Amino acid sequence: MTEKIKIDVWSDIACPWCYIGKRNLENGLAQTAADADAPQVEVTFHSYELSPDTPVDFEGDEIDFLAGHKGMPRERVKEMLDNVTGVAAKAGLEYRFDLLQHTNTVKAHELLHFAKAQGRQHEMAERLMSAYFTEGRHVGRIDDLVELATEAGLDADAARDALQSGRYLAHVHADQAQAQAYGIQGVPFFVIDGKYGVSGAQPADAFAQIARQVWAEKQQTAPQQA
Repeated sequence: MTEKIKIDVWSDIACPWCYIGKRNLENGLAQTAADADAPQVEVTFHSYELSPDTPVDFEGDEIDFLAGHKGMPRERVKEMLDNVTGVAAKAGLEYRFDLLQHTNTVKAHELLHFAKAQGRQHEMAERLMSAYFTEGRHVGRIDDLVELATEAGLDADAARDALQSGRYLAHVHADQAQAQAYGIQGVPFFVIDGKYGVSGAQPADAFAQIARQVWAEKQQTAPQQA
């Protein structure tokens, strides 16, 4: 039996290309599902904060944030957001930057690690990114995060305790340290089976191709059963 391909994904909740990359990865793996020998894949999400100095309650919209953070003219920022909205639409995502509430994402990352311990990391990642980019929900405050946790099938009291205690903060920092060790300087970043690094929100077809390639490599090197 060939071991599953492990795909480790470094991303931030507040990264628009990360949600696109996540969806393209899912769509790419879906393309391989009908293969006669479909690749078996295990995906794990890891924490990366693009702007750790962001306040929980940022005053202003996304244009205000990016214009201030990157020092870009507001008109250029608007063009950039329009572009990423169009790319997201092609991935089946309806971005609403007019509703988006910019915030610090460290608590959201802690919640992702709590969800992972409960076997619901994928559901939590999807809920957080959808809430942030398409619904205008706040993903930085504990009360809001607990509500989203329950919507992802997690226990409210346990989620609140995990966030208030901060016991998963060390896991967030460990992910960030690993990203630094790998030399990751931007997200999304995908590490395939610990061997291949894929940067950026690649098209679904590219993810399907690499999954098939790595699966074929694994089968060639897998020990043959007697």
